[in-house]
Amino acid sequence: MGFETLGLVKPLLRVLERQGLSEPTPIQKKAIPLILAGKDLVGLAQTGTGKTAAFTLPVLNILYELKRTGKYRPIRLVVLSPTRELAVQVDNVIKTFGSAVNLKSVPVFGGAPFYKQAQALRKGSDIVVCTPGRLEDHISQGTIDLSQVSHFVLDEADQMLDIGFFPVIKRILSLLPITKQTLLFSATMPQEIKTLSFDYLNNPAEVAVASLAKPADNINQLVLCLKGSEKLKLLENLIRSRQSERILVFSRTKHGADKIVKSLSNVGLTLTAIHGNKSQMQRQMALKNFKIGKCFVLVATDIAARGIDVQSVELVVNYDLPDVPETYVHRIGRTARAGASGHAISFCVANERKNLKAIERLIKMRITTIAVGSEKIDWRQIMSDPYLIRTSRNEKGTGNKKKFRFKKNINSDKKQKVNRHRAIRTKRGSVKNLAGEESLQKK
Repeated sequence: MGFETLGLVKPLLRVLERQGLSEPTPIQKKAIPLILAGKDLVGLAQTGTGKTAAFTLPVLNILYELKRTGKYRPIRLVVLSPTRELAVQVDNVIKTFGSAVNLKSVPVFGGAPFYKQAQALRKGSDIVVCTPGRLEDHISQGTIDLSQVSHFVLDEADQMLDIGFFPVIKRILSLLPITKQTLLFSATMPQEIKTLSFDYLNNPAEVAVASLAKPADNINQLVLCLKGSEKLKLLENLIRSRQSERILVFSRTKHGADKIVKSLSNVGLTLTAIHGNKSQMQRQMALKNFKIGKCFVLVATDIAARGIDVQSVELVVNYDLPDVPETYVHRIGRTARAGASGHAISFCVANERKNLKAIERLIKMRITTIAVGSEKIDWRQIMSDPYLIRTSRNEKGTGNKKKFRFKKNINSDKKQKVNRHRAIRTKRGSVKNLAGEESLQKK
């Protein structure tokens, strides 16, 4: 079943054809007809499944068929996103399709000049894509009018609730017209989302696609257990072994991300960082350089766990395991997009074992775990070994982990010493026993 069977107008179908998109994804196949029918919707699907197009295409289709008179364009669609990067990404998708149906979009988020956004809004816009904080700023300054909004989309709702936007979302919803179509898209269904759907959505349809906490099958996952002091050296080793491949490294903190970039830049590697302390221009430049291949290694905090859509990320590295298990799924979802395959390697120190167990409980599978030191590792052999890939899942629910050892080990001398002492003790023990037997025979 192609897009032409979903009831979309010809201008949108022509854009899809130019982009080489002929078959809708499962979430698009289920959500588009319901949205076109005017129903409120709660859409649940894992990252990278085409959720943005699932709400963009039908809403633009509805707005295209509305009569627009006069030069001033009232805002009809508001899309709320948790991060600037995701807002930019959604706005780019909307602009691609919106230009075909003569609909104008304005992005509204922090880190960009307020007055320029206000000027663009005064000229009239059909759509605003915004972050919650900056939208409230414009509302308080009277530069944005929500009185004629007919469609409201809450994108990546679970992430917004995780970072404390629940009160802001409720305030924004209370300012919107009562009669509107509300669409809520998320990867998980926490209690707050259920509350929102009951209180603010009108008899919503629910669409769930695949396991919400399951990573894509074409991601080869691996966990390396090591000491915290060995992380930087191991990451350097890994980056050097995979030259000219896009690598996305996740750090738990902004300071940690800057420390990684500074330390590895000092040994001749080219990296860039993206996090909340960077200006919007710095963040956009870092992301652009990563996309075009000017810088192949991007170190990021979790603001990039859902805000990056780069098709050719070959490897995701969890330098620090996340505290929230669902974040792991979103992080590694930055690779293996659009049907490609990818790798995800996680560093795990002793105090992160509980995080690893929580992740395995969430995704309902054991991840292949290897204990390593600071020795040199043949990364390509590890990540291309089909046996490793096979054993990354439970077999018949046994939950047994396969142990792998490396031929080279810096502790080999120490082990040989221990084994030598054991041999001596065994030898002494046997002599003692023989001596005892001889004395008994004499008696």
